[in-house]
Amino acid sequence: MPVSLLSSSALSQLLCRPRAALGVFVPAGLSDVADEAGMLDDLSRSGAALFEIGAPAADPVLDGPVIASAYRQALRRGTDLTRLQQTVEHASALAPTVVVAYWSSLQQHGVRRFAGRLAAAGACGVMVPDLPADQAVAWQQTTGSVGLLAPALVPRQMPEERLGEVAAAASGWLYAPANAGPTGYRGPLDTPALAQEVGRLRAVSTLPIVSGIGVSTPAKAAAVAPLVDAVIIGTPIVRALATTPHNAPQLVADFAASVTTHQVHHG
Repeated sequence: MPVSLLSSSALSQLLCRPRAALGVFVPAGLSDVADEAGMLDDLSRSGAALFEIGAPAADPVLDGPVIASAYRQALRRGTDLTRLQQTVEHASALAPTVVVAYWSSLQQHGVRRFAGRLAAAGACGVMVPDLPADQAVAWQQTTGSVGLLAPALVPRQMPEERLGEVAAAASGWLYAPANAGPTGYRGPLDTPALAQEVGRLRAVSTLPIVSGIGVSTPAKAAAVAPLVDAVIIGTPIVRALATTPHNAPQLVADFAASVTTHQVHHG
């Protein structure tokens, strides 16, 4: 069985557990291969049950300044598709791994080539947060042909008529942002609004629901965890990796403790 299919099965099993899983977002190429591998090892030991690996992009329009800066740093270091593969290979040996990539990255490398290379590296899926609506079905076919999942980010308050279409073209998970703005938001979360959005998604799909964006503290993660099957943290970890990397594992441990305390309400 291809590696990507094994990882997809592991992701499915993880997201079906009664307690929410903690996912950690890490941009590829922030440091050299050996340092990055050690960092991923540390985060996995500290409680990262799955990884989102960010493919660095020159114009990450949905990301705030912390992740955008990390992407610029990775690109200055020469991070390319081969370097991304190296990150995915190591991460996927530790935990189920989904790559997050902008549509421009897929076009740059060739959509089928990009999917095939990441499947070979052990990724279980690729989520394209700005996937054009008219490319969704073709993207689902491409990922399916190489054994990858196609998780979908569902913007807040998506019209009902589009919701079913997006859910039908997705696999692996549906991503319900905890905040409607870009990554890195640190203000209060409207948890009732998120609960309503998760309810809408569960009404049209049996796919697991994950959430992130704006989950800036363990306390906020604890509030989100009962609603979803996994909580993804990004900016807090990326900020730590950029400033005080020795603190990142403990930060992951704090988030993991807050997330796994609560049973998931599957609706």
